[in-house]
Amino acid sequence: MSATLFSEIQNLFERTYARVGINLEDCLIDRQRCGQLSRLAGASARELSDLARTFLRRSGDQLYVGIYYSHWLIEQLEKHDPRSGLTNENIRSLIVFVEEINHALHAALRFQRGMCEIHGEEFARNLELQALVDTYLVLLLFVAFFRKSQKISQADRRWLRFHMFSTITPNAYADPNLRGRYLETTRLAATYTKFLDALNGARRVEEIRVFHALDYEEKKRRILELENRKPA
Repeated sequence: MSATLFSEIQNLFERTYARVGINLEDCLIDRQRCGQLSRLAGASARELSDLARTFLRRSGDQLYVGIYYSHWLIEQLEKHDPRSGLTNENIRSLIVFVEEINHALHAALRFQRGMCEIHGEEFARNLELQALVDTYLVLLLFVAFFRKSQKISQADRRWLRFHMFSTITPNAYADPNLRGRYLETTRLAATYTKFLDALNGARRVEEIRVFHALDYEEKKRRILELENRKPA
């Protein structure tokens, strides 16, 4: 089940943005390899979730990607398949699942376009912000699929937004850099997705394609401009 769900989500992102040229499922790694790469990543990696992680390594002109999912997370998605409906039992697992695919895909696309500095804080924040935005939009598609009218209610949006943007607290991470990264990107994504909610489907796709091509500071500036925009 999870492999099929994985490919469906990768294809969705590629139809929206661009083909990455590889099957990201081939980048899946096991728990042992995840442990090895986590140790190499340094002390800050100890605070990252044990449910799933994406690892990036550059060697010359090649980018190596490793995607890890815990057995528990896969079991939850198999037990509560989101393709049969999005519920309180599977929404958090699906969020984590989608975000890691998104991290890997956007890292590969940016690398292919010559943005080869993969270890800077700006790169990390860019990936995190993009993943939050894209994952929210994927969740909307899951909800809409199971509505006869294909319309999403305000209650649906509040439920999705709670799970996407209300789980990070100021005390979530001891490392100040991680804490700042996740607090800032969550706040920015919450603001930007409210703007996207007001757009029709075609305009939304056009907007997120432009947004995805921006670097982190440009994304941040774009969102702050929207935040400060006065009603007509």
